[in-house]
Amino acid sequence: MRRIAIAVAASTMSLSLAGCGMLSATEDSGEATPTKSNDITVGVLMPEKTNTRYEEFDYPIIKAKVASLTGNKGKTEYANADAKSATQVTQMERMIDEKVDIILLDAVDSHAIADTVKKAKDAAIPVIAYDRLAEGPIDAYVSFDNELVGEVQGRTLVEALDGASTADKIVMMNGSLTDPNAKQFKDGAMSELSGRVTISESFDTTDWSPEVAQANMTKAIEEIGKGDIAGVYSANDAMAGGIIKALRAAGVEELPPITGQDAELPAVQRIISGEQYMSVYKPYPQMAEAAAEMAVAKVQGRNIEFDALTRDKVDSPTDKKIPAQLVTVVALTKTNIKDTVIADGIYKASDICTAKYAAACQALKLN
Repeated sequence: MRRIAIAVAASTMSLSLAGCGMLSATEDSGEATPTKSNDITVGVLMPEKTNTRYEEFDYPIIKAKVASLTGNKGKTEYANADAKSATQVTQMERMIDEKVDIILLDAVDSHAIADTVKKAKDAAIPVIAYDRLAEGPIDAYVSFDNELVGEVQGRTLVEALDGASTADKIVMMNGSLTDPNAKQFKDGAMSELSGRVTISESFDTTDWSPEVAQANMTKAIEEIGKGDIAGVYSANDAMAGGIIKALRAAGVEELPPITGQDAELPAVQRIISGEQYMSVYKPYPQMAEAAAEMAVAKVQGRNIEFDALTRDKVDSPTDKKIPAQLVTVVALTKTNIKDTVIADGIYKASDICTAKYAAACQALKLN
């Protein structure tokens, strides 16, 4: 409830302040009059393309919100590193050289980017960590509550196993070691799984790769036996797809419960057809719009509004008490697809209910 209250309070206050326009100095606030106009440039750095959300949802929403907040005068400069840390360093250095006003950074490697974050700071360019908490002198952080994501995954998997027992053998497919979120997802999941199931195999994948997940799952099946796997913890949807391919290739007809994250369209379709048990729906519009609001407020010197959006605090390995906004998440199963991804406009029923899934959609009354 505390997490939800933080997100709601921050969102509500940001709307009321944004409605007042740019804030000038007052005796009570002590805030300086903004020195930047609406003619600003926000650099946006996304980490990879395997997970389709970054280019389909996050960046388009940020771009539209920056334009809306600045009367269509503000612009965004976008780059995607395609899971290459060195590429992202080059992209960020280029934005620093081009003197963008602020950078929203979703890091490929949170540690490797730290020196470049410092370069931005030395160039008086603020950096807001987006989705993943980068190291270095970050000005703020906006993301989902990552431990809660893992808790939701673990709890839902246990529920799918009808309460579970330590006799139940689970395979864990965790995220990339260079992504600080992956450890938080795992920690959250372990808080629900420990003592309730037996984790027979656990893998830390590289770059969230579905192909690596498929190969790892094939190894797990050989070790455990295809009939003795009660469930699979998959940290995201892309890997869940690879896991399912491995199980099918091994001749598994009745798939065990498999988790995911990101509510990607193929995952939603797998959920309604029964191949994947759940995903974690993260309301991208809320997070992406909050990031855009934070960026514009920071550049324009509207510190009251910026503070209202960052009422939580987080620690990175290099910095403490970083201003943050953590957005809550929802367990997505076949029972609430209509109330989540369809209601929020992420997908239309027609996007989900293609010919292959028509019968499943009809059974769930989605079409």
